[in-house]
Amino acid sequence: MSDSLRTRACDVFGIDVPIIQTGMGWVSGANLTAATSLAGGLGILAAVTMTPPELEDAVRSVRAKTDKPFGVNFRADQPDLADRLAFVTANGATVVSFAGAPTKDAIARCHDAGVLVMPTVGAKRHAEKMLEWGVDAVIAQGGEGGGHTGPVPTSLLLPAVCDSVASEIPVFGAGGFHSGRGLVAALAYGADGIAMGTRFLLTAESRVPTQTKARYLDASVTDTVVTTAIDGAPQRVIRTEVVDEIEKASPLTRFPKAALAALKFRSETGTSLRDLVKEGLAMRKNQDLSLAQLALAANAPMLIKATMVDGKPDVGILPTGQVTGVIDALPTVAEVLADIMSEAEATLERLSG
Repeated sequence: MSDSLRTRACDVFGIDVPIIQTGMGWVSGANLTAATSLAGGLGILAAVTMTPPELEDAVRSVRAKTDKPFGVNFRADQPDLADRLAFVTANGATVVSFAGAPTKDAIARCHDAGVLVMPTVGAKRHAEKMLEWGVDAVIAQGGEGGGHTGPVPTSLLLPAVCDSVASEIPVFGAGGFHSGRGLVAALAYGADGIAMGTRFLLTAESRVPTQTKARYLDASVTDTVVTTAIDGAPQRVIRTEVVDEIEKASPLTRFPKAALAALKFRSETGTSLRDLVKEGLAMRKNQDLSLAQLALAANAPMLIKATMVDGKPDVGILPTGQVTGVIDALPTVAEVLADIMSEAEATLERLSG
């Protein structure tokens, strides 16, 4: 591998290639995470949608499959975050990632256990705040990214974040990446590597049902939409009849349906009613959500579970990056990483004349 492709991120995280598989809810299980780490990247378990016993089983499963570094993804306002952090940091996880800004306490808990902290940011000022709080790296996700995303495209966000914090900590670019040319472009912007979600969702090791993967493969780059109707925050998904119905529904009909689904999510994840209320209050405080938006936010995981676990893309939602429109195959994780690195090498050779 070219010295230009072995960035400082490889040394910081103990990985062979500067590529991260992000922690996608209901998607990034033990098999996908271990496969990514085994192939030389950094696999990240999605723990937000796991019960504590499921999380424990998943962490042990990853560690049984590989001794390579791996991470676990959480949300900062999870009511039992301290207990979850204590377990994963004591059982082999080397990185904890957060979908948004972690608290200073969470960062300190991880650092006390010798574990790195890496949040995802969507604005330069957020990256600067995270650096000030002492995180070890950031993922800068542009608007092309899947799930919750911001309005600034990767081509503008990534260089701004790199200019601001890359002199101190590694920066990974996310949103639209799937190839070796993209990796070289991210490095040219000043990043230390790339993070991908949709590309890993569409692999052989991904546990997403076949019929759901087929909907992703059929989508074009213009078949996605960013909507706030699902949970009150901008979220990129594949446009479907379900999404259209949610957007057209009035708040009066959305709220009761979402509230019932939130109670179902409580049952599915083993969350007590007390913890569900506590988590909801934290989300409302941190994200400034109305009660109606809070119910929608609690409902969103069930809509994703319907597609990613139950294999019912016609009744749930399909979070995705726009990159789904240029993916047409389901290779293994090892093939994805090998192809990216091979194309990156060829790109560097072409640019050097």
